[in-house]
Amino acid sequence: MTAAPHSREPGRPPRPVRSDLWLFAPNRDNQGGSAWFLEHSDRDLLIDLPALTQANLAFLQQRPRPAQIVLTGRDGHGRCRALQGALGWPVLVQEQEAYLLPGVEDLQSFGREHALTPGLRLLWTPGPSPGACVLHALGAGAGGGLFCGRLLVPVAPGRLEPRRSRRCFHWPRQIASLRALRAWLPAGTPGWIASGAGLGALQGEILVGPGEALLADLEKQAETLLSQGIDPL
Repeated sequence: MTAAPHSREPGRPPRPVRSDLWLFAPNRDNQGGSAWFLEHSDRDLLIDLPALTQANLAFLQQRPRPAQIVLTGRDGHGRCRALQGALGWPVLVQEQEAYLLPGVEDLQSFGREHALTPGLRLLWTPGPSPGACVLHALGAGAGGGLFCGRLLVPVAPGRLEPRRSRRCFHWPRQIASLRALRAWLPAGTPGWIASGAGLGALQGEILVGPGEALLADLEKQAETLLSQGIDPL
């Protein structure tokens, strides 16, 4: 039997990570990726898209103020048109991937970098996909938080790295984006990093930190990373 057009799985609501941050269950529409909801003093953000379930939609519709949807790359788009239509929230995407979202209302795009507010800034970081980007949220704890999309993925507890998978758009650009990110971030930031990929390799951990030390270590390894072969997974 075919499900009714508007029927949805019950699902389960996002889990609280901090008083201002929630993590949604892995989304099959995003290859098992992770979506986040951040309550920021400047503006609330839905970062990448969770599954369109009853529980997720109820959680989002109950927010006290409208939020901004931020997409960190093509693997985070999910069912954007349906979810945006249900919520009415504006969608922000890097201009290289705006064409992937035909029919999405209130679609906004940006180029190299963009400031939603002084405390919420985005940087274009191509490599995982043509329009991949990261979001730095100041005020979200000491050093703020970095939502890195799939620029960095979990590989072990407390460890994120760029991975050269078969879905990778351009590996040298991904390493160049990692270097550009280090130069773009203010000194002493980020305090923690949230990945948009699946988090299973973290073995129960959710946020990885200290983020500044992890990024500095990866920058030192850039040449070694650049020579890595394709991950068969």
